[in-house]
Amino acid sequence: MPVMYLIAFIGACVLVAMAPGVSTAVILRQTVRAGRGSGMAATLGNETGILAWALAAAFGLSAMVLASQLAYDVMRIAGAVVLVVMGAQSLWQSRQSAPRIEPADAGVDGWRRSYLTGLGTCLANPKAAVFAMSFLPQFVPPGQNIPLTLVVLAVVWVLVDTLWYGLLVWAAGAAKAFLARPRVRRRLERISGVVLIGLGVRLAVESR
Repeated sequence: MPVMYLIAFIGACVLVAMAPGVSTAVILRQTVRAGRGSGMAATLGNETGILAWALAAAFGLSAMVLASQLAYDVMRIAGAVVLVVMGAQSLWQSRQSAPRIEPADAGVDGWRRSYLTGLGTCLANPKAAVFAMSFLPQFVPPGQNIPLTLVVLAVVWVLVDTLWYGLLVWAAGAAKAFLARPRVRRRLERISGVVLIGLGVRLAVESR
C-alpha cells in the first residue's frame, strides 16, 4: 500500500476518533464510574465492534445487513434503546444524594461488563456499518487487492481509535480526584445521561 495513502488514512482516522459521539460518551462514562481499567475495557469492546463492522464491510457482509430495511431498523431501535436506558440510569444516579461509586478497576466482572457495554453499543449501531462501508473504500489505491487492503485499513483504524480513546481514559483517570467529588459526579452523571438519551433519540429517528 502506498505510504501517502496510509498517511492520509491515519490522518482521517484521527479526525474521526476525535469527533465526539456514542463511543466517547460510553467510554468516558465507564472511566468516571469505575476507573481506567473499566474505561479501557469499554474501549476494547468498542474497538472489537468497529473491527467487526470494518471486516464485514471488507467482505461485503455489512451490505447484506443494510440491504434489509427490517434488519437495519431492528438494529437501529435496539441501539437507541440501549443508549436511552444507559442515559436514564445516569440521570437516576444523579438524583441520589451520594452517587454510587463503583470500585475502581473492579476486577474481571467489572471489566467484562464494561467490555460488553462498549461492544454492544457499537454492534447495535447500524450507522457504524454505514460509515465503515463509505469510509474505508475511499483509501484503497487503484490496482490493490481490495479485500486484503480493506482488512489492513480496518486494523489501522482500530489501532488509531484505541490510542485516542486510551489517551482520553488516561486524562479522565488523571482527573480522578476532581471527578470523584459528589457534586461533580452528580453533574457528570446528569450530563452523561442527557447526552446518551439525546444520542439514542437521534439514532431512533434518523433514517439511513
